[in-house]
Amino acid sequence: MIALSPPPQQSASLPAATQSPGPAEHALLSGPHSRLRELWLLLGAVGDFLRGFRALHFVGPCVTVFGSARFGPEHPYYQLTRTVGQRLSAMGFTVMTGGGPGLMAAANRGAKDAHGASVACNIRLPVEQQPNPYLDRWITCEHLFVRKVLLFKYSYAFVAMPGGMGTVDELFEALTLIQTHKIAPFPVVLIGTSYWQPLRRFLNEMIAAGAIEANDMRLMLITDDLDEMARYLEHAAVQRFRLRAGARPKARRWLGERPVTA
Repeated sequence: MIALSPPPQQSASLPAATQSPGPAEHALLSGPHSRLRELWLLLGAVGDFLRGFRALHFVGPCVTVFGSARFGPEHPYYQLTRTVGQRLSAMGFTVMTGGGPGLMAAANRGAKDAHGASVACNIRLPVEQQPNPYLDRWITCEHLFVRKVLLFKYSYAFVAMPGGMGTVDELFEALTLIQTHKIAPFPVVLIGTSYWQPLRRFLNEMIAAGAIEANDMRLMLITDDLDEMARYLEHAAVQRFRLRAGARPKARRWLGERPVTA
């Protein structure tokens, strides 16, 4: 029998967001509840999925851009990410992000600069994250795992800009899904060779230790060259999956469905 000990007391030094987790996800991940309570938690997650499916069904082929929420307009990576958004829109993609500030806002802003479609999967956090102002459509999820599913579901490529734990989490989720053939071999591009160099070294250590295969490095392109990014996406996404710019399912207004217009 496993002896259950009470949860440790939270340290006063922890940041406020760590001390006050979101109620829905915290309850879902906090062990067993009554059967009725488990049912309501499950239905809450299903509701998150349904809202996402209805909102994003008509957005067209997306590229999801990951990146830090902490790098504002004065940061060098902000303008680079804005240019990435412009280039993706020029290729006919809808730009999708996590909907927050920083580099997420920069990518969405770049899409709007190029008169392209810009969408997001925002997340409700204890320290509220407001959707950035450069969005044609967004949803706000209660659950991080639902948010990630939606970011992957509608995307034919992933671009990782410099970022922190959330960015790396999303990046490795995409790589793991591709590596394990849970999703198609969509292209993954990391922008910022100097920023991602420590990650490249760590991955090479994994190869040396036998934890991953050398071929796994081929799952991603690490570059500073946006022309190289565009050529790679054209070959590995547009041509491989026979994408057409602006191709979207037809919305039926009598069902309350709304197409996304840039």
